Order: sequence, then C-alpha cells, then structure tokens
Amino acid sequence: MLLHRTTLVQPWRRLAAALSVATLGVGLLAGCGSDTEAKKSDDAPAAEAGAFPVTVEHAFGSTKVEKAPKRVVSVGYTDDQAILAFGIKPVGMVDQYPNPVGQTPDINTQWPWVKDKWGDTRPEVIMNNGDAGPNYEKIASLRPDLIIAVYSEVDQAAYDKLSKIAPTVGRTKAEKEPFSAPWQDNAVHIAKALGKESEGKELVKGIQDKLDAAKKDNPAFAEQKAVALSWYKGAVYPFTSTDVRGQLVTGSGFGYQTEIDKIADGSFSTELSPERIDLIDVDRIFVINDKADTEALKKFELFANLPAVKDGKVSYLLDSEGPAIGAAMSQGTLLSLPYAIDELVKAAK
Repeated sequence: MLLHRTTLVQPWRRLAAALSVATLGVGLLAGCGSDTEAKKSDDAPAAEAGAFPVTVEHAFGSTKVEKAPKRVVSVGYTDDQAILAFGIKPVGMVDQYPNPVGQTPDINTQWPWVKDKWGDTRPEVIMNNGDAGPNYEKIASLRPDLIIAVYSEVDQAAYDKLSKIAPTVGRTKAEKEPFSAPWQDNAVHIAKALGKESEGKELVKGIQDKLDAAKKDNPAFAEQKAVALSWYKGAVYPFTSTDVRGQLVTGSGFGYQTEIDKIADGSFSTELSPERIDLIDVDRIFVINDKADTEALKKFELFANLPAVKDGKVSYLLDSEGPAIGAAMSQGTLLSLPYAIDELVKAAK
C-alpha cells in the first residue's frame, strides 16, 4: 500500500494523491469491449431472497443495483477481499502490493486468507498502487455489472466516470475522510450492494465476537496504552486510532495514543519529528514493516531508547514478508481480520 494522502511509497500503503481523471469520451467508457478478459469466474452465488433491486446510499449519492451482479470490479484497495468473502470473484482489482520481480501468481491473490477463495482465478489489474487513478478503459473492457469503490480515495469526478461504465458504489455516506470508516461499516456497505446484507452482518458479528473474546481473555491489554506505527525513509509514522490498524489494536482491548489523532489533523497517519517521539512513549508498540525497514528502525537511537523498546514491549510484525501479519492488519477485511486478530494477540503476549 501507500501512505494515502502523502506521496510516500511503500508496498503496504495507499496512495493519497487526488485522482487525476483521464479524458475519455462517454461512448468509449460505456462501449469498450475486450478480446482479452480476466479468466472467467464462476457465476456469483445466489443473493438473498428478495434482495434486488437494492438501492445503496453512499458519499456520492445513491446507486440502484437491479439484479445480482456477476462481473464485479473492485476499485477500492481492499474491496476485492470483501467481495471474495461472499463467494464472488472480482474480474478486476487494484494491485495493492507490488509483486516481487519474477514471482507468479500475483501476491495479492496469495495471502493465506484469500488464496483458497481465489483458487485458479486471476483477476485483471485495473490500477497499480501508486497510480494516479484507475484505468477506465481497462475497467470498461471487463464489462462489469457493478463497480465497488468503497475503501478508496475516489472523488466525485472519478465516481462520475466510473458510474458511466456501470453502477458504482462509493464509500459510506458517513465517512468524512477516505479510509476512516469503521471496517464494520465498509463490510456491511459492500454486502448490501451484493444483495447479501444479512450475511455481511453475520460475518461482522463473528469477527466482533472474536475481538470481544480477545479482550476477555487478555484483561491486561486494557491497562496498556498502545500505538501502531511504521518506519519509512528515516522517519516514524504512527497510525491514528481511526485508521484500520488503530481500530484493530483498540478492538483487541488496548487503549490508544489518541494524541496522534490531534496532530494528524484528519489524516490516517503522520510523520513524527524527533521532538515529538514522546508520542510513541507508550506501554506497547506494534511495528508494521518488512525486514530491512525494521532493522533500520531498531538503529534509530530515539526509538531504541524508549522504555517500551528497552523492556521488550515491541511487537515487530512483518508486512508482506513471512506470515504477512502487517498486511492482514492493514487490509482489515472480513477475510484478513480473523487472521490478524489471532496474530496480533499472539504477538502481544
């Protein structure tokens, strides 16, 4: 991903730059076909009885989905996983984590929590992480009957172009800043568009039950203030309590360093100056980085001298390497969260 709302690039962060919209004619968008499509997915499983038509309210208005979609394109960075959770394989998705050179298949279809869901299906990439916006021609060529752009920084202009291709569902109406909606809201929002709202609520409940069990089984967590952070190009970047990583930490029972929220000023993360390293002087630190950046952070003297670091109260969670716990936390989806919760609790003990 990229650190959304900044220009920093790293595999686990989202892009924040405003989407630049390509100049495309309406006819081109609506009428493009393709001789080379993604490997066809199985027909979508049956929706709930009486689910369609369904109208979904979102940040850009409302979208009416007339019938159960079979060709869904995911424009949100993690929306593909929510769609997969309901047995539907997107025909197009964002390439969230750059694939290691020479490695196939795409790492984004091989996480432990999605591999079985994808099976042999290989979706088309409609945007690479770091691109200024989605590839509208590619999306149109996939002939989608629904576009999901929920965990995304899609703006009104981009939404208007997407909605000319197919019915498009944007982020939740209540979400003031991109990427700030609770994962629960995003999951049910997407479920409704797929005609599976009640199933979505059940899946959310199952994960919430898992979080509640983590709290109950680990009462000591509630006595600790925690923070999740990353190291990038010589600086510490803590995540806010509203970011999905912060939500997971608090959902597991920890208190959070909410002073970070104030200086982040609506962003999901912020760069700490050396003078403000005190903001991560907490009881428990969760570091999300792959090996090279983790080693660099450990050599950063201001970090190394924090009491939590000296006392061994730091959990170093590999991002895309190894067990990819960081990726599971960062994605925060119906599929990744059960895995992330188990690994986070294990790492904190």
